[in-house]
Amino acid sequence: MVDDCRPLGFLLGMPFALLSSVLSLIALVVWLLGSIVSCVCPCCECCAGLLNLTMAIAKLPVEVIRWFISRIPL
Repeated sequence: MVDDCRPLGFLLGMPFALLSSVLSLIALVVWLLGSIVSCVCPCCECCAGLLNLTMAIAKLPVEVIRWFISRIPL
């Protein structure tokens, strides 16, 4: 795994990862609200799509860093 060291990609991706981190914090708030609403809602299907979307947004910072690192040549 030493061959995959690309510090330039990590540094270039940091501003975008910071933005993604802010989005993931917003997604966390939406996820918490959606979880509370899904407990109250009897069908539990109306919030499932919203909760899946917020989980995808919460994973966004890691995906952004990996994408930038993969774009930098060795």
